[in-house]
Parts: sequence; structure tokens; C-alpha cells
Amino acid sequence: MENGLTNLANRLPGSEFETRICCLLNAGAFAERLKPGTQLQVLHKPSGFSWPAVKKLAALARDWQPDIIHTHNIGTLIYTVLALPWMPKIILLHGEHAEFSDSELTLKRCFQRRLAYAAVDRLVPVSVSLEEHLVEHGADRRKIVAIPNGVDTERFQPNEKLAARKRLNLPEGAFVLGSVGRFGEFKRQDMLVEAFNLLAAKLPEVHLLLVGGGGPMESKVRDLVAASPHKDRIHLTGFQADTREYYQVMDLLVIASTCEGLSNAALEAMATEVPVLCHTSCGASDIIKNNQTGWAVPMNSANDIAIQVTGWMGRKTDIQQIGRAAREYVLKHHSIYSMVESYAALYRGVIPSR
Repeated sequence: MENGLTNLANRLPGSEFETRICCLLNAGAFAERLKPGTQLQVLHKPSGFSWPAVKKLAALARDWQPDIIHTHNIGTLIYTVLALPWMPKIILLHGEHAEFSDSELTLKRCFQRRLAYAAVDRLVPVSVSLEEHLVEHGADRRKIVAIPNGVDTERFQPNEKLAARKRLNLPEGAFVLGSVGRFGEFKRQDMLVEAFNLLAAKLPEVHLLLVGGGGPMESKVRDLVAASPHKDRIHLTGFQADTREYYQVMDLLVIASTCEGLSNAALEAMATEVPVLCHTSCGASDIIKNNQTGWAVPMNSANDIAIQVTGWMGRKTDIQQIGRAAREYVLKHHSIYSMVESYAALYRGVIPSR
């Protein structure tokens, strides 16, 4: 279960919508944040394809009798489409959260996606840039309703940085680079560690804060940290259900990811007045205006990241001004309330009148 799904489920008006959640594999850590009373069913699908999981999903739909099924990412969509013949008549929506990696652009996967998209009533990407990416790869634009991610700007807001650093045992005078998220294949935290090593050799005040856990690259990243000659200035926190205080100690959030839709971590950092330096992956241009709300630039190597960070470390006043502008931007354009209302309007619009 993803952070965005939890935020949406918790905030849809209960007088109008009842949300029930089915997870194919496991519920994950974000399930703990669901508001009390939310129904959650886990199918515990084994690895590989599972026809029994298809049948369980169909049986669950017959039991729940939903008006809408809203799938997230391609695996859940494929299982839902296969289960449709045994389900009651429903409206099928599908959310896409990131641009397609090379593994998602194989002939087999493209064929699967094209067939699955044909059964969908609406496709819901999380940014306008991702909408264009989907159309480029064969999606029917007439089915697409882009709903940008939103952030809870009351929950994520700036606080006294020095006090937060004291609580987290970080030096007051450090320049803290941050990263927040799981260690996914395309997140490139390994490249960020390599970039930090280049920086740390010349700049004794720089520290690296890696917030998150899980994912196929976690072991590699931890090994790189253990082998770093500057490992005493790298701080691994593991998974954190509440990341607010970690953003508050950062000077700069660095997102080296090559596959994004619209980064929740970027929005959370911006809401906390932390500027974002990110690779020019899909969705970055939707929220990052260079030298105004952050920086979206090509970062194809550790040296690229090191050069970008070095260029801004001596301009702390400018960084603070850009951080304040970033918060103003998300307050105006990416509040969680406008996101939830957009989903509610979509749901109202596709449900037949009764």
C-alpha cells in the first residue's frame, strides 16, 4: 500500500464514500495509518502469477459489491481485468504513478498494458507530464484524467531546524543532503552515496541523511555506506512512518530517480521549505521551476550530482528563499484537499445516477 492511497482513503468524505482496500501481496507499513474502521483485505498472493489470487479477488468483489474499483499500478490492474468476468458490473479506474522503465517497455508488458487499458473506464496519472508519457506509449487520451499528487501542508511544515537537529544528533553547522523513500531499482540512492563521497572529501560540513527502508537496492546501498571513508557523516534511519522531523533538518533534498510520476517526497520537502534538486524525470517539470522552486537538471552520474550540490552550498540565503517559494507553490497548487476533491469529483462523475 502506498502513501498516496492512504492519504486518499483517510480523507474522502465518509458521508459520501466508503473505502475498502484489497492488497495482493501484503498490507505494508502504511496500513497502520489508515483511519479506524477502514476495511482491509490481504490476499497473500505467492510469488509469480497466481490464478487462485484472481479467483479470490473475484470472490471478494462479489462479496463487497463495489461501485468502483480503482487499481494502482499495472500488476493489480492485470489481476483485476482477469477477474472481471466473475465480478459484478463495476466501473474500473486505474492509477499510474511513474513513467515506464525499460522493464515496463518490453513487448510482453506493452501488450499486457494495451489489453488491460482497453478494459479501463478512466486512466488516472499523477501529473500532466505522466499523462503525455502514457499517450506516447499508446494510452487513449480520451480516457485520461490527470490528478496531481497533493501534500498535507499542515502536517508538513517548517520548524526550528537547530532544535530538530539536536533531537536527531546532527551537527548544528552541517549542510545536510537528504533522501526519502524506499531503495527501489530506479531511485539511485547508490549514485547519491557515491556523489556524497566526492563532496565529503572536500567539504567537511556536508552530511547525508538517508530516510527509508525496503526495496531491492537496500543491501547494496548499505554496503556502499559501510565502505565509505566518510560513513560517520552518513545517517541511515531505516523506514520511518513519520518523516516530518527528518525533512526539517535538511538543507536540500536530492532526488536522483529516473522514473517518477510526481514525487511525494518532493512535495513533502517543498512544504517544509526544503528546496529539491532532482533529475529531469517525468513529473519534475510540473512542480520544479529552476531557480524559483528548486532545480530539475540532468543528473546522469555521481559527478553530476556533486557539481550541482557544490554550486549551491555557498548560497545558503538563496536556498532559503527558494525553500520559502517552494512552500508557497505547493500551498497554492498541490494541497491535499484539492487532490482529494479532484478524486471525489472523478468518482461522482463516473458513478451512474441511481
